[in-house]
Parts: sequence; structure tokens; C-alpha cells
Amino acid sequence: MSLILRAVAVTDPGLVRPENEDAAHAGSRLIAVADGMGGLPAGEVASEIAIRALAALEWAPADDPVAALNGAVETANLQIRAAVEADPARDGMGTTITAVLLADTLLTVAHVGDSRGYLLRGATLRRLTRDDTLVQALVDQGVLTSAEARRHPQRSLVTRAVQGAGLAPSIDTVPAAAGDRLLLCSDGLSDVVDDQAIGQTLAHWADRHQCGEQLVKLAHQAGAPDNVTVVVADVETEPAPPAG
Repeated sequence: MSLILRAVAVTDPGLVRPENEDAAHAGSRLIAVADGMGGLPAGEVASEIAIRALAALEWAPADDPVAALNGAVETANLQIRAAVEADPARDGMGTTITAVLLADTLLTVAHVGDSRGYLLRGATLRRLTRDDTLVQALVDQGVLTSAEARRHPQRSLVTRAVQGAGLAPSIDTVPAAAGDRLLLCSDGLSDVVDDQAIGQTLAHWADRHQCGEQLVKLAHQAGAPDNVTVVVADVETEPAPPAG
């Protein structure tokens, strides 16, 4: 059985930010979200570099998806470093990365920063990523509850980002199944909309584009203080090629 992703991306600047520093890719083998940081135009440059490096995997063989994703993140790091060296005003720019590469019946997840990945299988929503943030570390230590972390003034302070230095993403693998639904999102969604509402929306809206638009709408209803980007992807059985 061969599987394929059917994916759409929806992005919105939100209600406060004048520009959108997010970038995304919605392909048949790869989906990705990158949330740029470092101030305009640097954040936008960094996220576009990251997505361009990852998007190359859409057409490349993926005999080793872990190595492929590690290589793409390293390429993004090198290109961000080169962009800063070419224009020192970009010093400090960087980006989050969350990407999922489908190879055969396996989903490989690469993650740096606080953009998130979710898997809805049946009625169960599972978070595929762990936020690289100060408040997540405090939650892990038992200093904060998850509810307190959502209201913490430093909830968006990331502890790892793709900024031109050598850095390996967190990698995880998950068996894929036809009927799975994936969501990748920038923190413009997950900071203001809780997992329960996200899961209900993913389950309710069968149409991917309508689902993405509804998620952005929920962020708007919560004030949308940041850019909001979502990629909604369904795992489907790839049609067999016509007989020769």
C-alpha cells in the first residue's frame, strides 16, 4: 500500500503584526511550517530560507528520511549564516522549523522551536512535538502547570532555533495510516487556541481548506496577536497507476 499526503496551507498576519514572517509548504510527501524571528525583514528571510531547504525533499529520494531532514535543516542553517554574513543587519535572525516527511508508511517529524505538529487518528489528538521554550521547560520541571504556561508572559521565548549555528532538530517517527489527519501550526495558533478546540476543529471540518480557515478564525477570535499559519494534511491511499 502506498500513501500520499493531501495538504493545504493557510496563513494570516493576525490582528496585531503588520507583516507575516511565517512560511509553509504543503506537498504530497512533505509538509512544513517555519516561524521567522529577528525582526523584519530578517525573520521573513529566515523562514523562507528554511522552507526552501525543506521543500527540496519533496522531489528527492527518501531512503533515509531522518538523514534527509537533518540535511535540510543543516542546509537552512548554512544559508541563514551566509545571509547574515552578507548583511550584518540581519544578525540574530532565525526561524522555527516543524516538518513531516512521509516515506512509505512512516511519518518522520523534525522539530526546532515552538511551532507544533499534531496527529488526529480517529477521535484521538496527539501532539507530535515538544515546545523548545522556557515555559515548557518549567512545565517539565513541575514549576508551572500547562494552564499557567499558556498565560505566562514569556511563553514565546524559544530556547532553540535555526539561526546559522550547528543544530540538529529533534526527530521522531510515527507509523502512518490512511485516514490520519496532520496539523502543523505556528505558535500564533497554539498560544491562543487550546488543544481541545484544535482537535474538535480538525475532527469536524472534513474539507482541509475550510478546516484551516476555521483554525485561523479561532485565533482571530482570541485576539490573534501573532502571525497564524496552519498546514492541514490528510494521509490517503495513493491511487494505483493505470495498467499499461
